[in-house]
Amino acid sequence: MRKIVAVIAIIVTVLTGSTRLRAQPDTNAPYASNDGTAAKQGPIVVLITIDGFPARALHDPRLPMPTLRRLQANGAHAEAMLPINPAITWPNHTALISGVNASEHHVLFNGLLTFPSDGSAIDVKPWVPKDELVHARTLYDALADKGMTTGQVDWVAIFGARNVRWQFAEMPSVDSPIARDLIAQGLATPNEIATFGENSSPAWRDEIWTDAAIDILTRHTPNLLLFHLLQTDTLQHQYGALSPAAYSAFAYADACIARLIDAARQAGVLDRITFIVASDHGFANYTHIIRPNAALVRQGLLRMRDGRYRGNVWIQPEGGEASLYIHDAAKRTALLPKLKTYFEHLPGVAAVYTNEEAQKFGIPSSSSTDQAPDLYLTAKPNYAFMDGTEEPVEQDVTPARGAHGYLNTDPDMEALFIASGAHVRPGVDLGHITNLQVAPTIAKILGVSLPAAQQQPLIDALQP
Repeated sequence: MRKIVAVIAIIVTVLTGSTRLRAQPDTNAPYASNDGTAAKQGPIVVLITIDGFPARALHDPRLPMPTLRRLQANGAHAEAMLPINPAITWPNHTALISGVNASEHHVLFNGLLTFPSDGSAIDVKPWVPKDELVHARTLYDALADKGMTTGQVDWVAIFGARNVRWQFAEMPSVDSPIARDLIAQGLATPNEIATFGENSSPAWRDEIWTDAAIDILTRHTPNLLLFHLLQTDTLQHQYGALSPAAYSAFAYADACIARLIDAARQAGVLDRITFIVASDHGFANYTHIIRPNAALVRQGLLRMRDGRYRGNVWIQPEGGEASLYIHDAAKRTALLPKLKTYFEHLPGVAAVYTNEEAQKFGIPSSSSTDQAPDLYLTAKPNYAFMDGTEEPVEQDVTPARGAHGYLNTDPDMEALFIASGAHVRPGVDLGHITNLQVAPTIAKILGVSLPAAQQQPLIDALQP
């Protein structure tokens, strides 16, 4: 373990050192969009998400995040922010910019769940157009209606969004304007952009995403910038919640935020910006896994045919929760009670809810979307649902790993919220809030409307 920690420390030192040595943007270049869309006056909101940052981490005095601490001291913060269910990345990022939960926006996975007609395994496809995936009005839609602009870096559930003017995606295109900016500044090569997800580290991707956020904010200056940092999630999945690797990732995320703030100061736009730093969910550790699809094989509901398992029942596991689907409507009535009883008695399963019962957690009705499950399974503490059709159904894992997706009532799922800057009152402790209050708060700052928002804005955090 000491060797692992030492290696992580060396890697972080090298990465942060490379940030200081890398080529810097030309500060003499004009900080304006070349198409006339730059917000030359009025408020700007930068919404930064640190993926998987648990609220409880902020209470640890050993947390090495001086930039986040300064934002907290000079602004407003929540003791904890309640995510929506499912407590995973895409549903909660969508809630943060729409103000509605999954029962309304219908994003239940990190993409769109698809159902092959041949009965083979269900699959989550991330790169589907936003209009097919998100069934709710977003902040960037509201801004576009008023002729205002949005930029996004590594945001999710936003592929092909027509109302986002400046984009540098999770898998960026070499031909995008922001990629061309970075290449022209010597911050990335065309090959690095073309192979962005290949043979690279999460930390390197966070660094390039930060470069892109700086470019969008200072050279194109949208009214709203959405910026998602990801390696904090990646390392907690691999090494565990609040592990030494996680703390190194938190420190690196803090350095990325500091770079963005420094660039805004240098560009002369800092006094117009409200920074909101949030997370999509927390994290919990587990040492036991459950493969629910292997249980379906054991029951004979999935059978091997032509080299792959096929069947009318499949389960999509997501760590602390899993969604079960019965494709054959004629068999649904008979199968539902049997499967509910079976999984309720499976070791590690905390509860099994019908679709009607799951709606009280914010899961959509099966009559409103095919993304809604027929049964919704939740895991006990220290257990996590994982993919796989091979035995064993239950298995121990060592050392502990990290997961999310547990019901949002689990304190380990509570998320981060800090607001600081131009329109925020300093020294405000908001106590416990929900992430459904973030979008209406941003809407109020920017002067747009989200009529469907399910919660009120955080008025106590804002300047009168």
